Amino acid sequence: MNILLLGAGGREHALAWAIAESPLTGKLFIAPGNPGTAQVGTNVALDITDHAAVVAFCRENAIGLVVVGPEAPLVAGIVDDLAAAGIPAFGPRRIPAQLEGSKSFTKELCDEFGIPTAAYARFTEAEPALAYVRRHGAPVVVKADGLAAGKGVVVAETVEQAEEAVRTVFSGVFGVAGAAVVIEDFLPGEEASFFALSDGETAIPFGSAQDHKRAFDGDTGPNTGGMGAYSPAPVVTPAVAERVMREIINPTVAGLKARGTPYRGVLYAGLMIGADGPRLIEYNARFGDPECQVLMPRLRADIVALFLATVEGRLAEASVRWSDDAALTVVLAARGYPGAVEKGSRIRNIEAAEAIEGVTVFHAGTRAVDGHIEANGGRVLNVTALAPTIGEAQARAYEAVRAIDWPEGFSRSDIGWRAIARVT
Repeated sequence: MNILLLGAGGREHALAWAIAESPLTGKLFIAPGNPGTAQVGTNVALDITDHAAVVAFCRENAIGLVVVGPEAPLVAGIVDDLAAAGIPAFGPRRIPAQLEGSKSFTKELCDEFGIPTAAYARFTEAEPALAYVRRHGAPVVVKADGLAAGKGVVVAETVEQAEEAVRTVFSGVFGVAGAAVVIEDFLPGEEASFFALSDGETAIPFGSAQDHKRAFDGDTGPNTGGMGAYSPAPVVTPAVAERVMREIINPTVAGLKARGTPYRGVLYAGLMIGADGPRLIEYNARFGDPECQVLMPRLRADIVALFLATVEGRLAEASVRWSDDAALTVVLAARGYPGAVEKGSRIRNIEAAEAIEGVTVFHAGTRAVDGHIEANGGRVLNVTALAPTIGEAQARAYEAVRAIDWPEGFSRSDIGWRAIARVT
């Protein structure tokens, strides 16, 4: 069948790479794509915010399945509009996508269905939020309520930091995402990402990962969209995974079904795993970025078959198989990220990096100009390695990073430190 993948980042390159391997895939189109996706499919200049144009493209090109990569189109209802046109799409509809689109939506769902999460309060004005922070004390977590590209969260260690975060949210820097703020209790423990597929009735686990949100070594610096990741997450033991499914994922799927808004797609649960077990930090309604870049290389099942089982309500008969190997990805970002960056610097020797055993370089913020690759964003490349152990995957990934010639870029040098510390 012909497939249309929406998106342009490293996550979409990883998804396109996996979709292209499926025997079910006929023609693969990626809108708008990047130079990496162009290696495995056909990029198309399609405005994915124009839902009518997406529907028209699907009809003109006999698209049998649309896969939605980023969160913004999901929250905007692209799957609803495709369904109305009779076009199957992998991803939740607009209302269940509010699991990511609104922090307070998720918190209220947790309250209603007994899903373990941090205590919280929501505010639409700065002064009451500031007063709450002063009464509550620190540490505390301050979040913009809406979509903020992974940058609207501050873990405030002092009251002063929390006050600054509240003022930042209400300053307008996050646009409509900052119309409200959610302030949560700080949860001690170890963070992990847990993925599940849901067809609205059945949910099945789909792997774990851990990412590195802070910009610099030692988990210091500002929050980013993610500077690297690895899979599987050692902290997500089989016992922990069973609890996550029983206490968090399954109640979420059952709760949304009971509300009449079933969730179909991938559920990405950001977890804090502490002494009392797993707690939900937040949900995302799509694959993580860069977590997807370490899940896809480990997957040994047909991703298109799993997408179709999700869309068609057949997950009860589906199974997921994984490589025993570990995967690790290092993000190469433009200097200045997550702040302002300069675009247009030339990147060389990506081919030399990919010549290293087990290495794949996924493009994120790149563009092709006159036969060469240039930086065109903040997070630019995902240098990913697969190996028998996390330590070997780390060594291969950093060997590949050193092979790439891009003086204007930077990366963390300690991706995977927590997993490696567990086994040394």
